[in-house]
Amino acid sequence: MRSTIPPVHPAGIPFVSAGLAVAAVGYRRRWVRRAGLLAAGACAGFFRHPTRVPPNRPTAVVAPADGTVALVDVAAPPAELGLGDTPLPRVSIFLSLLDVHVQRAPVSGEVLAVQHRPGQFLSADLPEASEANERTSMRLRTASGAEVIVVQIAGLLARRIVCQAHIGDKLSIGETYGLIRFGSRLDTYLPTGTEPLVTVGQHAVGGETVLADLS
Repeated sequence: MRSTIPPVHPAGIPFVSAGLAVAAVGYRRRWVRRAGLLAAGACAGFFRHPTRVPPNRPTAVVAPADGTVALVDVAAPPAELGLGDTPLPRVSIFLSLLDVHVQRAPVSGEVLAVQHRPGQFLSADLPEASEANERTSMRLRTASGAEVIVVQIAGLLARRIVCQAHIGDKLSIGETYGLIRFGSRLDTYLPTGTEPLVTVGQHAVGGETVLADLS
């Protein structure tokens, strides 16, 4: 059953419960009951949390989320991390409302920093969104010493970024660490000299699609 119907992320339970509550309260009125059930089903689909199997090679960097690769370029990492303005290879993944919205660690490693910054809520598919929108940046260091940065960026419809990782945590590749409610974008910054293995327009599967190999 679980392989066919994925479980719901805990952050989505209040939304699903609200829809079911509406259906229960309005059970005598067909349209209210149907509206509540439809809302609960839509929320269960949005907050679904499917099992993923990441690659087992230690050099792999996997997609932190499901979605379409929107950018493959170089850019300075978020200023709040204090890493300077040297451009790093970057892969941006845009999540539509139909994509799985949980976020997964792109590599196994220790969390060195987590920084949240409020923003102006531009559309997340715009190149300048990472500079204006609300975002939470996480810096990871692998056992080999390579550092990878992953940034949750709130989209036009997003209302809250959830990041459950903290400084000092040890995350495993593909492990769920957060979620963005209702629209988002994920940026992954790679070490200098790393060549991305994905192209713009490609659909990425969080925790499985390999974005790059660390040398």
